[in-house]
Amino acid sequence: MNITVFDIDSIGKDIDISPISSLGNTKVFPCTNACELADRIKDTEVAVLNKIKLTEAVLKNAPNLKLICVAATGFDNIDTKYCRENGIAVANVPGYSTHSVAAVTVATVLNLLTHLKEYSDFVADGSYTASGAPNRLSPVFHDLYGKTWGIIGYGNIGKKVADVARAFGCKVIYNKNTPVNDPDCVDIDTLCKNSDIITIHCPLNENTKKLIGKEKFALMKKDVIIVNSARGGVWDEEEAEKAVLENRIGGLGCDVYSAEPFPADHPFDKIKDKANVCLTPHIAWASFEARTKVVCEMAENIKAFLKGEKRNRVE
Repeated sequence: MNITVFDIDSIGKDIDISPISSLGNTKVFPCTNACELADRIKDTEVAVLNKIKLTEAVLKNAPNLKLICVAATGFDNIDTKYCRENGIAVANVPGYSTHSVAAVTVATVLNLLTHLKEYSDFVADGSYTASGAPNRLSPVFHDLYGKTWGIIGYGNIGKKVADVARAFGCKVIYNKNTPVNDPDCVDIDTLCKNSDIITIHCPLNENTKKLIGKEKFALMKKDVIIVNSARGGVWDEEEAEKAVLENRIGGLGCDVYSAEPFPADHPFDKIKDKANVCLTPHIAWASFEARTKVVCEMAENIKAFLKGEKRNRVE
């Protein structure tokens, strides 16, 4: 079995990949650009990847490809329609990063809510010592207790964030693709209007593309904190930028972007230095424990495929 790991650097050089490499003749590449992809995939039977895009044009050059293992829960970088029509199995890893994403999401909210970076910088640059004052009370911040925390996307990650929010004393409301008979399950407009904090955890698909745009930002409270830990395409990035620049929201956090890394002409380049903005480089999923788990789970997906079994198949 010829296995190719196309972008191990995006999983991490510190992670042991022997659970995968022990299963066949394995080639491992730090990264793979578009020019290299056609050559590297042509003899591959099992493709292991994280961020690499496998379009129809690429997949047509892979006559031996039998299985694609995505080191992620999302698989919008794979042309699953082509795979389905051409007998290529696709397997993802659901739930591996739940604790990691939830922790980073909550940390981002707390950072924005408490202005922690501003206070930390005040001490680090010597201003605290020079001030002669025992404390500093500006910028003003508020308790998390009693706030309404709106969650868009109520899968494993959304539910874990909800658990943490409730532990802080927040009222949780949520929106999900398939509504349930629960007073806390609300439509998206109601969530935007009533939430003090909004965190986004839904997948990117045709129904969620630019789900949060101009109209939804207009519904939000002026001091709302909104954090996107899902996919960059779930909100309109230009409208998010405008909401910050026009002081129509209290704070914005984001770990995901429509282009990664985002280029110099990306809307967020204009707001990346704002005190009420916290941007991170798509790291929410990437605790050591989560990355170790994703490798082990992909190995189990490959083993199942070799036995003729279906495991974590998405096609």
